[in-house]
Amino acid sequence: MAKDEVSASAVGAPMKRREDVRFLTGKGSYTDDMNRPGQSYVVFLRSSVAHGVIRTLDVEAAKASEGVLAVYTHRDIEADGLGGVPCGWEITQSDGSKMVEPAHPILASGKVRHVGDPVVAVIAETKAQARDAAEKITLEIDALPAVVDMRSAETAGAAVHDEAPNNVCYDWDFGDKEKTEAGFAQAAHVTTLEFTNNRLIANAMEPRACIGEHDAAGDRYTLITTSQNPHVIRLLMGAFVLNIPEHRLRVLAPDVGGGFGSKIYHYAEEALVTWASKKVGRPVKWTADRSESFISDAHGRDHVTKAELAMDAEGKFLALRADTMANMGSYLSTFAPCVPTWLHATLLAGQYTTPAIHCRVRAMFTNTVPVDAYRGAGRPEATYLLERIINKAAAELGLDQAEIRRRNFIRPDQFPYETPVALTYDTGDYLATLARVMTMADYAGFEARRQEAAGRGKLRGLGLSCYIEACGIAPSSLVGALGARAGLYEAATVRVNPTGSVSVFTGSHSHGQGHETTFAQVVADQLGIPADSIEIVHGDTDRIAFGMGTYGSRSLAVGGSAIVGAIEKIVAKAKRIAAHLMEASVDDIVFEDGQFKVAGTDKAKAFAEVSLAAYVPHQYPIEELEPGLEETSFYDPKNFTYPAGSYLCEVEVDPDTGVIDIVGMWAADDFGKVINPMIVEGQVHGGLAQGLGQAFIEQCVYDANGQLPSGSYMDYAMPRADDLPSFAVETDLVGTPCTHNPLGVKGCGEAGAIGSPPALVNAVVDALKPYGVQHMDMPLTPQKVWTAIDAATPKMAAE
Repeated sequence: MAKDEVSASAVGAPMKRREDVRFLTGKGSYTDDMNRPGQSYVVFLRSSVAHGVIRTLDVEAAKASEGVLAVYTHRDIEADGLGGVPCGWEITQSDGSKMVEPAHPILASGKVRHVGDPVVAVIAETKAQARDAAEKITLEIDALPAVVDMRSAETAGAAVHDEAPNNVCYDWDFGDKEKTEAGFAQAAHVTTLEFTNNRLIANAMEPRACIGEHDAAGDRYTLITTSQNPHVIRLLMGAFVLNIPEHRLRVLAPDVGGGFGSKIYHYAEEALVTWASKKVGRPVKWTADRSESFISDAHGRDHVTKAELAMDAEGKFLALRADTMANMGSYLSTFAPCVPTWLHATLLAGQYTTPAIHCRVRAMFTNTVPVDAYRGAGRPEATYLLERIINKAAAELGLDQAEIRRRNFIRPDQFPYETPVALTYDTGDYLATLARVMTMADYAGFEARRQEAAGRGKLRGLGLSCYIEACGIAPSSLVGALGARAGLYEAATVRVNPTGSVSVFTGSHSHGQGHETTFAQVVADQLGIPADSIEIVHGDTDRIAFGMGTYGSRSLAVGGSAIVGAIEKIVAKAKRIAAHLMEASVDDIVFEDGQFKVAGTDKAKAFAEVSLAAYVPHQYPIEELEPGLEETSFYDPKNFTYPAGSYLCEVEVDPDTGVIDIVGMWAADDFGKVINPMIVEGQVHGGLAQGLGQAFIEQCVYDANGQLPSGSYMDYAMPRADDLPSFAVETDLVGTPCTHNPLGVKGCGEAGAIGSPPALVNAVVDALKPYGVQHMDMPLTPQKVWTAIDAATPKMAAE
């Protein structure tokens, strides 16, 4: 084996994603591609009313319909003693009491709480027959007042849940309030910003789907599902819903076409198809259509915030306080409670030395689809708050937007840096990423470009955003203390086969990240073998010991570190085998370039020779070692990782139409050590597109009655290729490796979606500076921009 054969596929190489071959040639295996023998289909009759009491429910005609195998309501669920959909995180309120945690039934029981709430499940031979039968159900609902606007939810006069008469799930605060108030008392200037972080729908390319199957011989269930974390689904569904032990439940997540957070959670449909497969004696399949996804997939963001920043006369930050209302929707989704609290408030220091911070969060129930983590999960909301209020402060103080940040950055010699909101950043160089992005975007030449655009009747603006995020979502001891109901480590098993090929079984799940390539690169680098001799296995609870899944940019930092831990055990055992084969002391064995060598001699054994000896133990220290070469490692991080970066966005606005042209988007990121720069760059590109989509075009809209006017692609806009510029991204020129994981990596999957929204809004506000515009809420649609210009024009004329 040539050394360059390994190096071409090892750490740092821009290796093409090997899984893309099957995706691009139509050979991927997604849940909806899979069909089981004797399979039936389920269709859900969902509420068309946002809030109401079920007065009449008659399913007899549906039961008699052609091809129907069963029709289930909440009575059937309750008769079998099934639990409701569980929440995976508990928040303790400011007064020490626990959050309000109402039941989340699999099928609505007595009351419906959002448009799309499932009421009846109809199972038939074909999907068409199930649809026809569902239309024969008589469902009459006495409508109640819908709680839609969380700003008035406390005084709405209607309760989504009886347990929360004022619709408050929890009232929580964090930080040193007294010290924060003292900072404001000595401030020379205070900037205030009130804003909404708009609600979004994830819109993964593949809609959710699941197949439940029961094996009567072993009384064992299999769930095939579009999930980002199959082991967690097995744990939640088995222990809390179906009341069956894990060994009788297999969860399989095959190829998954994107998730963005919305496929982390356990959904009612997964439990229903699994339970019903035993009841009807046949596999049961469900695939959402796109309109159904809009009213059943967890939504994201949806915060209303008032933020205040206290500064001295030189623009040095003294204190920050924020008061946020966060929408939980109608029920608590799996990780919803932690998103606006621990994943949000702890990031409010950003890249800055603000000495005092206090944050209050009120989580509100409304008659809308549940809200949970969406790409970035709390970190985008925190970054948007900070980066918008900082730009507003710079404008009020007459400071350049880059200069005010420089004055407040944490300096390289201050690391490790303990923030006032409980995090300890291990490494970073924020001055370097800022300097790099300013060079990339020709920051110094912007004013000339602004003047040139003005000559063409256009308004040009430049917006800066400097983000930081906490990735990995661990250690388990910390998140457990904060309310997590699961450990957040990761597990990996590395099996070296007799001929030297390697199978890696990882609890991290790939749904677009390129794990089959990057994990193979890590193993190739560690073992000195070609990447094409390495198999990556994921998404099957029967084949993988355990795992906590993929979210929070944790796959390499946590999952990759677990793989390294298992490899270290492999190498340690293999050294003992090699020592026996070469009649040397194990202390004299070194492993490099895929060979075990006796130090100071020419004796060597190839990796495959040692692995063969492990399985054919003719000449083997059998009294000292078991045969075989397979090891498992669980890795629980010591800290979060902290990727950071600086983004610049340049826009031109047409004052006659309000249309925004994004003429440039530049990103300089510090992701620590980069395993595959091409994949990392692709992750940033995707995140940028998603973040910019939120900033100027995407919005989930409910009307006063809880109906969803933006419930299809006719009304929910997403960015297209011609809406976006060619991105300029640099991810490996400025890198400060993580100090507490063996790979030195930090995470990259969410960065683009975190840093880009405030950059674009800052750019548009900068462009509209002549009109006195200080803020606009996302999305910055042409109508909204034109209205702001039109409202300011008479004032300008009067002046």
